[in-house]
Amino acid sequence: MAKRDYYEVLGVARDAADRDIAKAYRKLAVKYHPDSNPGDDQAHLQFKLCAEAYEVLSDSDKRGRYDRFGHAGVEGNGGGGFQSAEDIFAAFGDMFGGSGIFGEMFGGGARSGRRVQRGNDLRVDVTLTLEEAAKGITRSVRFNRNVACATCSGSGGKPGSQPQRCTQCGGRGQVVQSAGILRVQTTCPVCRGAGSRITDPCTDCRGQGFQKKDVSLDIDIPAGIDDGMRVRIRGQGEASPNGGPAGDCYCFVSVESHKLFHRDGGNLVLQWPITFTQAALGAELRVPALGGGAEPLHVPRGTQSGEVFKLTGRGLPDPQGGRTGDLLVQTFIETPRKMSPEQEKLLRQLAELEQTEVQPQRKKFLDRLKEYFSVNTG
Repeated sequence: MAKRDYYEVLGVARDAADRDIAKAYRKLAVKYHPDSNPGDDQAHLQFKLCAEAYEVLSDSDKRGRYDRFGHAGVEGNGGGGFQSAEDIFAAFGDMFGGSGIFGEMFGGGARSGRRVQRGNDLRVDVTLTLEEAAKGITRSVRFNRNVACATCSGSGGKPGSQPQRCTQCGGRGQVVQSAGILRVQTTCPVCRGAGSRITDPCTDCRGQGFQKKDVSLDIDIPAGIDDGMRVRIRGQGEASPNGGPAGDCYCFVSVESHKLFHRDGGNLVLQWPITFTQAALGAELRVPALGGGAEPLHVPRGTQSGEVFKLTGRGLPDPQGGRTGDLLVQTFIETPRKMSPEQEKLLRQLAELEQTEVQPQRKKFLDRLKEYFSVNTG
């Protein structure tokens, strides 16, 4: 089943500003929230679909790829990863003044309390040749990332010490602010949702709970990946500062230009020169294939310059598992700059034949040309 357009899901125009997208999502999230629609599976699905649309359209990079490639530009690259309402609260709770606002509005108090913070995402960049992008490749990358401190096991406190309860939030990790009848629950600004504070920090990590480490990671890049796409490796980002899940690592791919082939989506375009005699009389050619080898190509009699021939399935695979593209061979007639005396003689003979055996269309043009000169010189 085809996915609905994300702009249509949120009810905004394609040129909508970020604030309008956020406003539309907030309104729909309240409307379809599971707590206000108990037992309504369709409302629950709509709630997740709205969050999926907002995740893409609120991110300038994802939105740009979605505008260009549609759903194929974001699937498998950080778009639509929500499995439950709790995933959505964790991702977008802050835009509602903390995830606890849903609990205040819909009675979901069990969701309030200490927030487990997810680790930061990381970015790595790789550059591929067109051949590597076409067949897929496993590329090893090295980078620094935060890992849990081995001395304090990520707690941030000196071994044997105990953190102290935060006096600002009373250990709940959340504080409630009132404005008239509206009560908004937000993350405690003092302990940042941990509910406690470290008073005797670990000397190795200085209370951070993590340390920098040089790591090596093998990334499987799918066949057919395009320039500007990215691969998401879950759980290979920064460590969480308070025991939550690690972030993700995103591998951004650049594809080098090729000397022969030009990419057009899943298709490969090859501009191939042919001679006048090949175009007029027809020819059997062997054109190169990406990665080596050659493909047979029949050029029929009377081929015109710029005509395109399609070799089905000889293009690039779809990284999302769809149809493989085609190889498009665009012929153009190449005029020789140098000729042998025999070649020139034959062409002059052909030119004389063309003047005596003129085609009807050309004869009509020559008649008009003769009439023009006779009028303007008479």
